[in-house]
Amino acid sequence: MSIPLIETQDIGAIRCIRMARPPVNALNPELCRSLIAALETAYSDGVLGVVLAGNPKIFSAGLDVPYLVSLGDDRSAVLEAWQAFFGVARLLAESRIPVAAAITGHSPAGGCVLALCCDYRVMARSADPAKPFAIGLNETQVGLAVPEGIQKLMRRIVGGHRTERLLVTGEMIPAERAFDLGLVDELADGEHVEARAIAWQQALLKLPRQPMLQTRAIARADVVEAMSPESIDVEAFVDGWWEPDTQAAMKALVAKLGK
Repeated sequence: MSIPLIETQDIGAIRCIRMARPPVNALNPELCRSLIAALETAYSDGVLGVVLAGNPKIFSAGLDVPYLVSLGDDRSAVLEAWQAFFGVARLLAESRIPVAAAITGHSPAGGCVLALCCDYRVMARSADPAKPFAIGLNETQVGLAVPEGIQKLMRRIVGGHRTERLLVTGEMIPAERAFDLGLVDELADGEHVEARAIAWQQALLKLPRQPMLQTRAIARADVVEAMSPESIDVEAFVDGWWEPDTQAAMKALVAKLGK
């Protein structure tokens, strides 16, 4: 019997969707498809808001790199994995209801992308200030170029110049600085992150519904455009997967993870 990769809980008209793939919610096709199914079910069930959460200390570690590397030269399988991931991101970006990210810990790369596609981001403070949780698009550090659409997501929040600095170096940003930059909207102690994301959703429920949703749709048109197939050229992105620098960096990362 397979173990569910997603946990759901309804809090009134709000549905909490938790990624639950041990140990770090690495985004393989199965988890991505489970997320798509959970989101589509939430929309069809008529819930009024969604909270996307992870595990304590980790939201999502991003794409499952060991899995991707294991696919070798199977371009169709690599393409399928990336299409599944971008499918989740696009579904979040195009959501007709608000989605809050409860960033329960570290959120690199693909985890950061999913959070950026949400309306509101609550991030956990680390219990140890010397070891803060971090969020960021660290793709260049692991040998990947950042597609234009994802860069647009970051630019709309922190501005063009700062986005260039962060993305070129692949910098991971500690939670407190992420809050100062506006990359996350709120900080909370770990055990309160989901509750704060739910509280934000509950505040929206008190507003006149249609004016709020219409205003939201106008304000988020650039998010939808950023995740469009035209802005995320998956075929071209996958072509770059076999660049020598990318393969060397990915294999080095897998070796590091295996230690």
